[in-house]
Amino acid sequence: MNAPLRQGHHVTRSDAAPRPALSIVLPAKNEADGLASFLHRLRARYPEAELIVVNDGSSDNTAAVAEAGGARVVNHPFSLGNGAAIKAGARAARGEILFFMDADGQHEPEAIDAVLERMAEGYDMVVGARDGASQASRLRHLANTIYNRFASYMVGRTIPDLTSGFRAVRRKPFRSIMHLLPNTFSYPTTSTMAFFRAGYVVGYVPIKVRKRVGKSHIRLVQDGARFLLIIFKIGALYSPLRIFFPASLGFFALALLHYAYSYITTGRFTNMTALLFIVAVLVFLIGLLAEQITLLTYQGSQRREE
Repeated sequence: MNAPLRQGHHVTRSDAAPRPALSIVLPAKNEADGLASFLHRLRARYPEAELIVVNDGSSDNTAAVAEAGGARVVNHPFSLGNGAAIKAGARAARGEILFFMDADGQHEPEAIDAVLERMAEGYDMVVGARDGASQASRLRHLANTIYNRFASYMVGRTIPDLTSGFRAVRRKPFRSIMHLLPNTFSYPTTSTMAFFRAGYVVGYVPIKVRKRVGKSHIRLVQDGARFLLIIFKIGALYSPLRIFFPASLGFFALALLHYAYSYITTGRFTNMTALLFIVAVLVFLIGLLAEQITLLTYQGSQRREE
């Protein structure tokens, strides 16, 4: 039997089996009801797949339900976050294709087929894109629309669903960017942008989701500020100059307008005009430096993959 995955994680099954082609990873925190609603269907539909449930410090019988459903369980002694659970599952997985989905019963196991078919066309990541009717609320739908449009601007491609957790990835490239993923929410956002930035092929297929079983762990008010920061994180993660350069141009244009106004009214070059020009240059230089740091980060990821 192989050694334990790492300290703080307990695996209930042996790692000695041959490597499967597909590993299905489900992060779960107090999702016993959700798992019970579809886990048996998932096992029946994909009997050869490696099924992994990451029990993220649940206080209910999530682990027992997962084991009864034929899953291999990775236990966290306390909650580390959704992103940390995804990373733990990816480390434990042996499959060449990793499939991530929520354990709350929203995702239909039958929808996996369409994602895997698209993966077979040569994609490195395929995401199940939810339609507007599948969003939890109008406010969540509005927020996701803003994220999608901003991310589409950053990558120059239409991104229909930036935050969907229903996705398949190839094991090697995903593990090469895992160090970039947060331990809490927004792992879908970060992984999507990281794949685009690293030059991998990302595709989408439409899916529908059901109403979740149990209570959501996302707190709209408390997590609102965190999700707003995701927008800036997207820019820093993908291409900082796409944010800093337009901002620099804006300050430069403002400086020119202020200089024109002050020259016409007072006939001189003012301190405020000088400050605006300096800010424009500084914003551009910060963006340039951030761009180089981002490039070095992804070069390191490519070396780890090789």
